[in-house]
Amino acid sequence: MQYQLITTQSQLNQFVSSISTAKILAIDTEFMRRRTLYPEVALIQVFDGTHLALIDPLCEIDFEPFWQLLNNDKILKVLHSPSEDIEVFQKFAGFVPHPMFDTQFALQLLGEGNCVGFASMVKTLLDVEIDKSESRTNWLQRPLTEKQLDYAASDVYYLLPCFEKIIAQISEKKLTEIVIQESQLIAVKRAFETPDEYVYLDIKNAWQLKPRDLAVLKELAAWRRSKAQKKNLALSFILKEHNMVEVAKRRPSSLNSLRNIPGIELSEVNRSGKEIIQCVERGKAIHESNCPEKLLRLIDYPDYKKAAKDISNTIKNVAGSACIPADVFASKKQINQLLSWSWKKTAEERAVSLKPDLLQDWRYDYVKKALSQWDV
Repeated sequence: MQYQLITTQSQLNQFVSSISTAKILAIDTEFMRRRTLYPEVALIQVFDGTHLALIDPLCEIDFEPFWQLLNNDKILKVLHSPSEDIEVFQKFAGFVPHPMFDTQFALQLLGEGNCVGFASMVKTLLDVEIDKSESRTNWLQRPLTEKQLDYAASDVYYLLPCFEKIIAQISEKKLTEIVIQESQLIAVKRAFETPDEYVYLDIKNAWQLKPRDLAVLKELAAWRRSKAQKKNLALSFILKEHNMVEVAKRRPSSLNSLRNIPGIELSEVNRSGKEIIQCVERGKAIHESNCPEKLLRLIDYPDYKKAAKDISNTIKNVAGSACIPADVFASKKQINQLLSWSWKKTAEERAVSLKPDLLQDWRYDYVKKALSQWDV
């Protein structure tokens, strides 16, 4: 396996020129995400079947020539389980490569099971054992070791022949467009940002809180995300989710009372104590009539079990007719997503939210008639 490590502009320009006529590119990224909200890109791997390069994004390079290739609609970009890679490109490049083909999702469509790992795919399709020992190493260190570079190169070197085996079956079943649409949907979901006023709805155990507590939680949730974005810190390093709920319940009025809340860490108080108290005060100042309504869980709705079962059975029937695994159409989470959209969200909330997966793209093409009653 031969590859080139690109660290200069001339090397990148030459590589881009050498792969400019490619129809298919295997792509992967290495990144770190220890304490940060956003992934820190450390390496970009590209292989066209002949030329394999590891591009160092920490060097002073103008990536525009390379970005033009990734934006070329005539070049298919192949990735395996690209959800986090998509986020890397969104933050580092400012766009997502398209069109994309996710080999992991394609294997799901072919009935090979959910979340097939890269090493497992390579072993099954190519009978090659992949050494994954470098996956958790420090990719931001420089220089990268030869073992790290070999590992990174192998991710795209073996991805391309796996794709060739997979695409033959996907094409035969006429499912290629579905794979591409699924990757586009992931990109849209990764890019979407819930408006500040609704962030609190995604906090676990928010259903336990009373309206006044929810008013405080609403302030805390919006503040926490904003600070995490400004500092590029993981949300939990600002204020842990279960501690947010406890703060909303107890509504401390001083730093001392905040410190006495069970579970609150000294580091949280030292870093953000005053801001947390300010959020509490803003939540307490909201008029009772403007406090959020108490939240219901789906299981609190008397018709939940029946509705979920009916949707599941409907999807199984549609999936059977389409010769697509039912769990690819919709997991339990995606069924709950549809029910939440119909039952829990107001018209105002729907207007600023992403539609459920079942009401988008290829899934909607198949189920729009069968599930029309949920399309509100």
